[in-house]
Amino acid sequence: MHIPVLQKEVLKYLDPKPNENFIDATIGGGGHSLEILRMIEPRGKLLGVDWSEEMIRNLKPKIQNPKPKNRVILVCGNFANLTEIVKQQKFSRVKGILLDLGYSSWHLEESGRGFSFQKKEPLDMRYSAQNQLTAEKIVNFWSKFEIKRVLTDYGEERFAENIAQRIIEERKSRAIQTTSHLVEIISRAVPRGYLHQRIHFATRTFQALRIAVNDELSNLEKVLPQALQILELGGRLAVISFHSLEDRIVKNFFKNNLLKINLLQKKPVVPTRQEISINPRSRSAKLRAAIKI
Repeated sequence: MHIPVLQKEVLKYLDPKPNENFIDATIGGGGHSLEILRMIEPRGKLLGVDWSEEMIRNLKPKIQNPKPKNRVILVCGNFANLTEIVKQQKFSRVKGILLDLGYSSWHLEESGRGFSFQKKEPLDMRYSAQNQLTAEKIVNFWSKFEIKRVLTDYGEERFAENIAQRIIEERKSRAIQTTSHLVEIISRAVPRGYLHQRIHFATRTFQALRIAVNDELSNLEKVLPQALQILELGGRLAVISFHSLEDRIVKNFFKNNLLKINLLQKKPVVPTRQEISINPRSRSAKLRAAIKI
């Protein structure tokens, strides 16, 4: 089940009002957007964007166009191209934009694309089937130096050197094609004590590969200035990140644009203990928000 992260806080800082137009650039399961749509009745419009074809297809039955017609526009696309998407859809007078950078429960549990290290699935990790790069290609064809760089830069993995070396050695005898095979390799590459940490020993490697496959950090750097440009004066931008690399990009973007925005909070908003107990995946979420001036 899709549970929207920091929903009350997102609505507080975006502050949707009747007849305003909003963009959810990572609409996913639609948890935030369904509530935004209700709050912008009767004539407010919502543009929902998601890179996963399946997410858009699954969402359509849940978001039937409410009256009056054409209040919801769903687009399958990469938010790195947000300006072009907005232009194509002739979507204007935007009062708020949401970026929820976390992947959904659907990706972990139903996609079959190897996002979870707890299942045996193909090493894919693509949000969109149109993407040519997969995690399998990285681990089987990239050099040790490139693999180590990915694990270090995107996963902040302490044992990146050891894991990269094990991957290179393993693929000499057989291709690395499944998540379970990769987890086995990682388990042999790290110290025994690392196998029993609070965070699963494969977490950082899987995060790093997912980021590399989908070019997530570069896409985030591209969308932020576009979002600011698209917003009307007084419009609000809210961004939920789930690891330090994303949060750093958002924090620095806001810091570098203080002549154009006012921050809506001094420090990022994090989930309450109650929310974490209900939705453990929310534990690493951080929300930053700003208003265009």
